Amino acid sequence: MYLIAFFGTLLVFLSTVMVVNPEYWSKGIVKFSEAAYFHLFEIVSRLLFGAIFITFADQTLYPTMMSIIGYMLVGVGVVLSLTPPSKHRLFAAWSAQRFSSIFRPAGVFSFIFGIFIIYAALWETLQQ
Repeated sequence: MYLIAFFGTLLVFLSTVMVVNPEYWSKGIVKFSEAAYFHLFEIVSRLLFGAIFITFADQTLYPTMMSIIGYMLVGVGVVLSLTPPSKHRLFAAWSAQRFSSIFRPAGVFSFIFGIFIIYAALWETLQQ
């Protein structure tokens, strides 16, 4: 459950960047997509966090929802592993530029979702 809360904390932090400076966020995605480790990092991080959500879902307030999130993350990781790195890079750069106008509202939503994930993961601890 603490690892799920860590994911929520990461989401809150990254969402804050999206809300405060969407232009910086957009440029950061493009720059990150150019890194040699980008594709592998995207795959491994999704598979790892997906496994964490699936494994620890029962220790959260909403186990079904956390399991669904986990399976979605694993699914995206599998699809990315079947995607050529060059196509993944192109998509990342294209989407960062195409959707930059919605980063701020998306950041607000993901910030709230991050808080929800933290609460759902730590609800038992918070009750004491």
